[in-house]
Amino acid sequence: MSNQDNAGRVAPYPNPAGGWGALKYVALNLYRERVAASNLGTLLAQNQPDGFDCPGCAWPDRNHASTFEFCENGVKAVAAEATSKRVWPEFFAQHTVTELLRQSDYELEQHGRLTHPMVYHAGSDKYLPISWQHAFSLVSTHLNALEDPDQAAFYTSGRASNEAAFLYQLFARMVGTNNFPDCSNMCHEATSRGLPQTVGIGKGTVTLDDFELADAILIFGQNPATNHPRMMGELHACAKRGAAIVSINPLKERGLERFQDPQSPAEMLFNSSTRISSMFVQPRLSGDFALIKAVAKRVVELDDEAAAGGQPRILDTDFIAAHTVGFHEFARDLRDESWHLLLEESGVGREQVERLTRVYVGSERVIACWGMGLTQHRNSVATIQMLSNLMMMRGQIGRPGAGLCPVRGHSNVQGDRTVGIEEQPTPAFLDRLKHVFGFEPPRHHGYDVVSTIQAMLDGRVKVFIGLGGNFAMATPDTPRTWQGLRQCELTVHVATKLNRSHLVHGRDALILPTLGRTEIDLQNGVAQGVTVEDSMSMVHISYGINQPASAELLSEIAIVAGMAHATLGSAQVDWLARAANYALIRDDIEKVFDDFYDYNERVAKPGGFHLKVASREREWATPGAKAHFLVNAIDRDTPLHRARAQHGERLLTMMTTRSHDQYNTTIYGLDDRYRGVFGLRRVVFINQEDLRMLGFKAGDMVDITSVWDDGVQRRADGFRLVEYDIPRGCVGAYYPETNPLVPLASVAIGAGTPTSKSMPVLLHPAQGERHA
Repeated sequence: MSNQDNAGRVAPYPNPAGGWGALKYVALNLYRERVAASNLGTLLAQNQPDGFDCPGCAWPDRNHASTFEFCENGVKAVAAEATSKRVWPEFFAQHTVTELLRQSDYELEQHGRLTHPMVYHAGSDKYLPISWQHAFSLVSTHLNALEDPDQAAFYTSGRASNEAAFLYQLFARMVGTNNFPDCSNMCHEATSRGLPQTVGIGKGTVTLDDFELADAILIFGQNPATNHPRMMGELHACAKRGAAIVSINPLKERGLERFQDPQSPAEMLFNSSTRISSMFVQPRLSGDFALIKAVAKRVVELDDEAAAGGQPRILDTDFIAAHTVGFHEFARDLRDESWHLLLEESGVGREQVERLTRVYVGSERVIACWGMGLTQHRNSVATIQMLSNLMMMRGQIGRPGAGLCPVRGHSNVQGDRTVGIEEQPTPAFLDRLKHVFGFEPPRHHGYDVVSTIQAMLDGRVKVFIGLGGNFAMATPDTPRTWQGLRQCELTVHVATKLNRSHLVHGRDALILPTLGRTEIDLQNGVAQGVTVEDSMSMVHISYGINQPASAELLSEIAIVAGMAHATLGSAQVDWLARAANYALIRDDIEKVFDDFYDYNERVAKPGGFHLKVASREREWATPGAKAHFLVNAIDRDTPLHRARAQHGERLLTMMTTRSHDQYNTTIYGLDDRYRGVFGLRRVVFINQEDLRMLGFKAGDMVDITSVWDDGVQRRADGFRLVEYDIPRGCVGAYYPETNPLVPLASVAIGAGTPTSKSMPVLLHPAQGERHA
């Protein structure tokens, strides 16, 4: 596998996704992480009834019956936890924070598992060991010294379990704040804010069973072979039985072209593969809203033609009449919309719109899937609502084999929101907390990720506690985020491995090492399980099987309980009792949320249980108890439009993306083999015609600046140009390297999500040091 010691290379990858290539990289990752032979059996327990839930993505498990219920990226996540490499206190004694900051994110990841709680010592610029008791005391001292509870922010990673997240939100609300920045603020928040206004709940309406029945699957802004590899098994089966699969994404990704199923003996034996997508549509960045609206307009036109000719209607008029409001206004807006504007804004030709429309109207059962390619734009809420509109036009919600399928990232990002990690809590939820726990929760809305960073910069947040994640690198406007973190009085990070957030710290700082999901969690001699909710609202329990990386590790729940006990005492809530028996926390969740009735009993069954999603049953938790068609216009006065007017064709629109060897900000390796990039991370994918127009050639080094109107220069330097199949005027690059280009103020309207998929940028010949 490529490493940082070589210059890297760019070469076409001729093979399908998955298959022998995936198995090769599985073996290399296990070797690189020095996973002990005794821990190799961990893989056989992954996603099994008596094992642990994958700590990677949130794609659901079908039946827990396959011996090999894991994927390449799942192996990488497990190997990262099961590694034999350790970051002992002696490591910190040998390295100052300043020295560690010079290392890459990949190098930091490779040091291994954290083993002891550590506290920052300013005099030596090093982390020193600290006892758990003193660490919890330091947290309580800072929290209790705040003039206002809203001077604290409680960040949550999507890997935190339901139990840890519920206890964490209870702790923070008893402190007195709703400041819950979390990773969903940076990914699917447009889904969580947009769907409730249309169908009443911000969750998907399908289960895996629906994929067996679907006639067509539309995949918007998603690269499942890299980000949700187990989804490829479902798509592979759908393609085999003849379902139409349409990939709608600026980048033509290998996994949606050809896939070799590692669980197919025939494909592995004969080195064959299956074509996945029958059609590719490549809209320009930020063009999805116009594209979906164009398809909706064409559906109305076809229905008008059918009605005029006495033919069967294209629209599901029965569904529209019985279950929706607002259709006539919506249809009027579609009829009035300009085809020229729709095609110009989407970047998709009329013929492709027609073909896509024919797939949609020609399929009885349609599933619409989407990832962050739809959610990280200024107009992302409107885009999600337009997609919901399109699906409602033909009654494709609440029907077997059809529905909405937002595909989320981290394994429990949806579950964390379900159990209360929400900066905008509903009065009903707060009333239940008050009733169950006997305190008055704060009623005002708190800070999300972007507003937390701004509050740190303004001095309004002084204590930052992170339950997992890598906040310093996951967030936009990196230099400003770092400035905000460094202005805090205290930063606390609960983590399994060293990352850059631990090195960009407040005046006081703690690193609190925790158990991984693969590890045995014994409390008073009894193994504890934790629960998660996947993208399709299935809740199941997870038990670790490996010995802990260090005897000093505590579980996330024990750490949260320890901080809460030290800060608040246990007169009102017995935090330590809950840390000793996680079933008590599930009892608490059951008391607060009706849908978790008989929680402990139901989750003990193999496979767990499905949380009710009302819209799946055609029950609409909206005003008037009907699904709502919503009218949204194309906004032609955006920062992107203004930047194009100012800079002309030299202005490019940039999307950030993951490489195949990373998961969110965790860099497992330096290859992105499906895109033909090896040993490199600082690359820019660019259209051949744009290379010529700008006077560059493939392999040239460039610096990138973003175009914004606040007078701040934002730049990322030293990137290699890679010619790629991407629409004209669009470029792609990896995050977190390009996060510095995304201004804090550039967010989705109505969601606050950073617009990381549509930033106006300029490329310049590189000056100074070249990066690899």
